Amino acid sequence: MGKYLNQKPVLVAVDCIIFGYDGEQLKLLVIKRAIEPVKDQWSLMGGFIEDDEDLDGAAKRILLELTGLHDVYLEQLHTYGRPDRDPIERTVSVVYFALIDINKYSKQINDQFHAEWFKIKEVPTLIFDHNEMVQEAMNKIRYQAALHPILFELLPKKFTIPQLQALYEQVYDAPIDNRNFIRKITASGLLIKQTEKDKSNSRRGAFYFKLDKLKHRAQFQSFLNFIPKNNK
Repeated sequence: MGKYLNQKPVLVAVDCIIFGYDGEQLKLLVIKRAIEPVKDQWSLMGGFIEDDEDLDGAAKRILLELTGLHDVYLEQLHTYGRPDRDPIERTVSVVYFALIDINKYSKQINDQFHAEWFKIKEVPTLIFDHNEMVQEAMNKIRYQAALHPILFELLPKKFTIPQLQALYEQVYDAPIDNRNFIRKITASGLLIKQTEKDKSNSRRGAFYFKLDKLKHRAQFQSFLNFIPKNNK
């Protein structure tokens, strides 16, 4: 089979944005870049797609090779193709993002490429247009979190109301009134109260809850009420 005439090949890369929550802090997983240019600078997990794989397969392979993470749900975010985004060759990058519970996946992460978690507000300057990618991923998460229970992917199966509130505040970078939040989340009927308590932060403790996923599908608009009005 022939080739398209007068067409210059363009490299296709995949970059993975991994957000995690450890129960207290929302974080981003980044690595030290292993190749030139900008070797040893902070980067998202990325690599080039191989001849025999599709985009989803490339994303999973790259994430596994660079961090050791596997069985992580990845969602395609956007494609970046500015001509000058890579100083070496014209490269188009297809970006994926994921939300994980850090404690659940901590044993999988290897240190071969110095994978490291940074608090969202302390993320260092990343190579190329990677900071722009992270910002766009945050914007999409904020939008989706208003309609779907995606932030619960960051939480353990059972969690406390303070943990849930802290997570929403960090995602939207805005404070949430405590009493209002508790009243609305309780009235929604979306959470199932457990008999156990978390007493790690106080003698009185805080009850654990679980998300009622079936009820949430029927009442997904309820989560719009939890979003801070002054979010950035």
